[in-house]
Amino acid sequence: MKTLLSNLMAIYRRELQSYFTSPFAYIIAAVFWLIGGLFLVTLLLSPNGIIAQVSAADQLGAGAQAIDAPYEFLKIYLNLLGSLSMFVLPMLSMGLYAEERKQGTLELLATSPVTNWVVALGKLLGVVTFYSAMLLPLLIAESVAFASSEPAFSPAVLLMGHFGLLLLAAGVLSLGMFISSLSESTVLAAVMTFGLVLLLWVIDAIAADLPGVIGDALSHLSLLSHYTDFTQGIFDTSGLILFVSYVVLGLFLTAQSIDTLRFQRS
Repeated sequence: MKTLLSNLMAIYRRELQSYFTSPFAYIIAAVFWLIGGLFLVTLLLSPNGIIAQVSAADQLGAGAQAIDAPYEFLKIYLNLLGSLSMFVLPMLSMGLYAEERKQGTLELLATSPVTNWVVALGKLLGVVTFYSAMLLPLLIAESVAFASSEPAFSPAVLLMGHFGLLLLAAGVLSLGMFISSLSESTVLAAVMTFGLVLLLWVIDAIAADLPGVIGDALSHLSLLSHYTDFTQGIFDTSGLILFVSYVVLGLFLTAQSIDTLRFQRS
């Protein structure tokens, strides 16, 4: 067990270092911060933003419908961040194995004594950690904005929403890692991952047109509907199980993909 954990940490540190020393990763992070910051400022300060709506309601007095500004802002903002992440996550996962194939180091990993599950898990933990670092400045900005809300906004709802975003990211990155293991082209891996994620994002609409058990089964696979529960501060065990299942599925398929390469090289 000690050796297994040591190997896992070695892969994790190697992967994390590759992100924090990559100019392309910083470009992705900068674009994510820029667009995420624009979303935040626009939702709060635009003429049709949350603050303007609250001010209008206050001017109307008792006849106006009360607005829970922090909750409404968080729900909309996290949905926007989730949609933005659907574009960013494939770019983060595209090089997890494709770059190893291109550089010829995948064969070394495939024939090394380190198990494929350990390699895949270490890589996944590394990219999830980098994505978490990307979220941190936006989380701090949201906390600052909520600090002046009256009555005080519960941080549990804020943390629950971002926990759902991390679960969503882990599931998408795990599936993207499997797709990356199939090709030497990072661009192709990113496009295929985006296509798969888009399908899982809108599968609710497809399921609505299908009758009975098939429609119900497909709707349960939806990333959007389960993620929306977390953005509303609802801890949904079915959503947790779904995202964890996507993570495990991605790890399993990746390990099988590398096993196939190992078999071909033997």
